[in-house]
Amino acid sequence: MADTAQKRALRNYRTRLVKRGMARFEVLGLDADRDLIRSLARRLAENDPDAVRIRAAVSQTIAGEPPGKGGILAALRRSPLVGADLNLARSRDTGRKVDL
Repeated sequence: MADTAQKRALRNYRTRLVKRGMARFEVLGLDADRDLIRSLARRLAENDPDAVRIRAAVSQTIAGEPPGKGGILAALRRSPLVGADLNLARSRDTGRKVDL
């Protein structure tokens, strides 16, 4: 049985996907969610910090667990202003007199 060019191309494409750590799979869902699922899969495939954040949020939502404590504190500690030695003191000026 001859190996057609189309079958070879498909086999090569799938081999390249596996080398990149990707996998093809089929899911069932509502037709209205097709674009949402495709865009979600595309963003997760980028495997950048946004993908990690999205993956964690989706996993947490599906698991139904409440968010962990200390999220705000952790975000403040990651702030670029940490250690910037900002002077946040305000003057105690009483302002001007206004005649009503």
